[in-house]
Amino acid sequence: MQSLNSALLTSILHIADEAGKHLADFYAKSVKISMKADNTPVTEADLFISQFLTEKLQQLTPSIPVLSEEKCNIPLLKRQHWQEYWIIDPLDGTQQFIDRTDQFSIVIGLVQQNCPVLGVIHAPILDKTYFAFQNGGAYLREKEKYHLLTNSRLSMDNKMARLRITMGSINPKVLSCVRPPYEAELFQYGSSSLKAGLVAEGKADCYLRLGDTGEWDTAAAEILLSEIGGAIFDLQFQPLVYNQRETFINPHFVMVANKRLAWKTILQFN
Repeated sequence: MQSLNSALLTSILHIADEAGKHLADFYAKSVKISMKADNTPVTEADLFISQFLTEKLQQLTPSIPVLSEEKCNIPLLKRQHWQEYWIIDPLDGTQQFIDRTDQFSIVIGLVQQNCPVLGVIHAPILDKTYFAFQNGGAYLREKEKYHLLTNSRLSMDNKMARLRITMGSINPKVLSCVRPPYEAELFQYGSSSLKAGLVAEGKADCYLRLGDTGEWDTAAAEILLSEIGGAIFDLQFQPLVYNQRETFINPHFVMVANKRLAWKTILQFN
């Protein structure tokens, strides 16, 4: 099993930075766009970065398989024997990339024994990188400055507490999930992993996703939030699972900055 340490993390950050430079080059010009079978867009940047990351990770750790969103046609029968693997989203937020919002990222995660243990979320245009590994803390590197991420919001016992929820698009269903006396303040942001970053920074209390995502969208976020005392859970308040199903599609979920809050009291799902 790959040892988790600062040297490994430094290597992954370097790979993410290299990939980010390539992605920025693609962003500066027009790219070819096509549609995948699930009717979501994919660009030549997605495919190039996927191949680049795969090659770099295989050079770094030849014995660890790499699972990419753009190369995930691997049956469970084969991958269920994996004790560890890299899971990558070469361009999380392809639509944001196309729409030129700057709010997209490169995501690299390491999963050991079906649990995310290391994650890097790199947004090259925003110059923000979130990273964490198990028992090593969670950090934000922004414009070459490093910040330790901590859980700053310890309680929500104000009777008129406002719950700041980040989303990809404003969904009225979310408002009905928030129980009185709590109130929701909704705001939109870019890729799924960057919304997780806002939760980790304390700029949002949670990210509520009522729509499909892949395991590559949440693995790095899982360890990032875990290291600050946060969590990701489905609408039955159960944890997400990794590499245990034929499908990679996650159930709808909530990412929270503080798992100790009474989320079963704050949120209700029909």
